[in-house]
Amino acid sequence: MSKLLGSLKVRIVVSALLLILGLLPIIGITVNNAFETQINVAAKNQLKAYVYSVLAMAEVENDELLMPEHLLENQFNVIGSGLYALITTKDNQLLWSSNSFLGLNTPINLPKPATGRSSYDSLLINDKPQLIYSYSVSFATSEQPFTMTLHIIKNQQEYQQQISQFSKTLWTWLLILMALLFSVQLSWLLWTLKPLGKFSQELSAVEQGKSMQLSTQYPIELQKVAKQLNTLLQTEQNQRKRYRNALADLAHSLKTPLAVMQTQVNLNDASLEQINRINQIVAYQLKRAQSAAGTGWHLGVSVDDIAARLVRTLGKIYQQQQLAIDYQGDADARFKGDESDLTEVLGNVLDNACKAANSRVLLTVKQLPNSLHICVEDDGAGVPKDKQQQIFERGMRADTYTQGHGIGLAIVRDLVDSYHGTLKVTQSSTLGGAKFEFAFTH
Repeated sequence: MSKLLGSLKVRIVVSALLLILGLLPIIGITVNNAFETQINVAAKNQLKAYVYSVLAMAEVENDELLMPEHLLENQFNVIGSGLYALITTKDNQLLWSSNSFLGLNTPINLPKPATGRSSYDSLLINDKPQLIYSYSVSFATSEQPFTMTLHIIKNQQEYQQQISQFSKTLWTWLLILMALLFSVQLSWLLWTLKPLGKFSQELSAVEQGKSMQLSTQYPIELQKVAKQLNTLLQTEQNQRKRYRNALADLAHSLKTPLAVMQTQVNLNDASLEQINRINQIVAYQLKRAQSAAGTGWHLGVSVDDIAARLVRTLGKIYQQQQLAIDYQGDADARFKGDESDLTEVLGNVLDNACKAANSRVLLTVKQLPNSLHICVEDDGAGVPKDKQQQIFERGMRADTYTQGHGIGLAIVRDLVDSYHGTLKVTQSSTLGGAKFEFAFTH
């Protein structure tokens, strides 16, 4: 999950999605609650209006309540219409009920607001939810005030249907709006991030050697980055070119003095050996300067080609020893550096492995998403643990530890370090001999 969120595009898309999923439902809940509150207020006002219309028809004579047979609102006259009117005494004794209430049981514990006061609540009649608005009044008579409470009761089903219909419509359109907004926002984000995709493709092309520079056809925010990267690439190429030229010039300038020294007749064997050694080093550096490709850190060389060539060459050299050199390669493996450096590293380690092996050498190359792993194993005597670090020290001779290991390993260590790689020597669990492991991160 963390790797997926490492993508800038994924982060922006997820952020937009969370914003839509978080904001629109809150708006929906707020609007739905506001509508429900409005419906509730409208219901209260409606029942309040019915109270005044019923009270206008009521009369009290000789402490008796007189009500007309039929009320103006026809729903009060239709049995089971869902709109009912009840009048009770202050002791909650039923005095009168509308025709619509016939056949229903009088609710227990009807509200008893104080005279001149009202209450608005809900109750159940025959297990059906109802809204009730109660208002207490007092009629002045000749003897004593006549106090009663008028209750207007209405079935909640109508209001619930309105709320349910509104909620259904609201959430349907909100879902459509969410999908539409996400589609529009996703299209906008993809269009906005399109230059980053192009930038990534051009970087890959430069990395693979298909291009040497980045184009500058980018938005203003990326133009400066592209120009700086182009400057860095050009500077790196020029530095490598100067390095090769300086190395070639140095090697050429040393060849003539060395040739003169070799013609001297009074040199002893030790001196001649050292002069020949220097001559070999100069020749090697000259060859390296001439063969080093004019590429930089951003380009890679095929490890498979170099490894296969070295395996074939060493197989011919050690043919008489009947040495089996197995190679398990990765066709996509690439080394981000000079071909000559990789050849130097693999050549030294493989040659040492062949000298130390009894019958088998194994070379394994694996290309991981962010690193290159190379492993060389043999079935020889291996390297003792107390000397696994000493063999990389300059001046350490091969015959001071185990035969075959240590020749040129100081150079190998320097080359690996120059590419910020790692080199580890252990015992091979597969073949039993030495195991050299290299890792280069990209």
